[in-house]
Amino acid sequence: MTSSLMFRRFSCFHSPSSPSSVFSKKKPLVFLGSPQVSTVVLDALLNASSLADAAFEIAAIVTQPPSRRDRGRKLMPSPVAQYALDKGFSSDLILTPEKAGEDMFLSTLKVLEPELCITAAYGNILPTKFLNIPALGTVNIHPSLLPLYRGAAPVQRALQDGVKETGVSLAFTVRALDAGPIIASEKFEVNEHIKAPDLLALLFLEGSKLLIRELPSILDGSAEKKAQPQDESKATKAPKIAPDEAWLSFDQEAYVLHNKVRAFAGWPGTRAKIVVVDEKSGHDDILEFKIITTRLNVNCSSQETQADEIRFVKDALVFPCGGHTSLEVLEVQLPGKKVISASAFWNGMQGKKLKKFDASKHFLRVLS
Repeated sequence: MTSSLMFRRFSCFHSPSSPSSVFSKKKPLVFLGSPQVSTVVLDALLNASSLADAAFEIAAIVTQPPSRRDRGRKLMPSPVAQYALDKGFSSDLILTPEKAGEDMFLSTLKVLEPELCITAAYGNILPTKFLNIPALGTVNIHPSLLPLYRGAAPVQRALQDGVKETGVSLAFTVRALDAGPIIASEKFEVNEHIKAPDLLALLFLEGSKLLIRELPSILDGSAEKKAQPQDESKATKAPKIAPDEAWLSFDQEAYVLHNKVRAFAGWPGTRAKIVVVDEKSGHDDILEFKIITTRLNVNCSSQETQADEIRFVKDALVFPCGGHTSLEVLEVQLPGKKVISASAFWNGMQGKKLKKFDASKHFLRVLS
């Protein structure tokens, strides 16, 4: 299939000519999601809808339009769209509006007459015109314990804050961001080593189970009556991550940096600059790379070494940090290269000294 054909396939809307020919007595449901983590929710819904006694069926899937990804920059459907096609879902009922407020899209949605819409990381703002269409409302799976961490990056911001507990919430969608009444939630302890992509996947998996468990009460209307309004006094925000947040400052304490590495794993990642000292040639250069995996160094204080010297101990690069703490870096990635262990990186330095970068002291050329 060519890119142009794929684009047309996912960007054009095809309303069913006869809704009665598509729908049975089961209640029509529309699912909205886009990234890979959303597919676990779609899978749970497809499996539940295929049961003989299922009270609902998926009338349509709404997802982000195709985008150019990977090295070839090919036009590719969203992970949810691809997953739906692989499961045999009709391409005519995979809708990909640029915005959820488009008139053509809303007209198509009205023809489908959904009883309920379910969102899981859809990635598009839902206007009032959309929210007024489904008879039973729209329900969202949000990977935090609402009202905590409302916004685009709840998992990343929670890990960045070093939380010991998080969870997933099932809530009705209102115009205010992630502020709707909560139907149910589940709490989970947070392992100090888990990274954002793994925690995100876990929370959406558990969220899919929570959704299936609560779906009967949502469909019979009782969930709306039992849903609890959020306590606005406890609300916190989880704003979208900006690429320039990726840089690490080793003036901060080690636990702050460790949490940031976990939180920003996947995207945008965490970056650092170090000074490479070649004592033989007398040259000092700056090296930039990504820090992939870290570990808190509880047995070693930065007081044991020079304030700016980076050492290699056992399997880790040991960075002196603020507050007389130190951080162990276990994996790094040089620009354009694969992820390598700290040991492989250290061996590649061939005896050169490594020091922390200080912008106020170093005006050096950058190693490519």
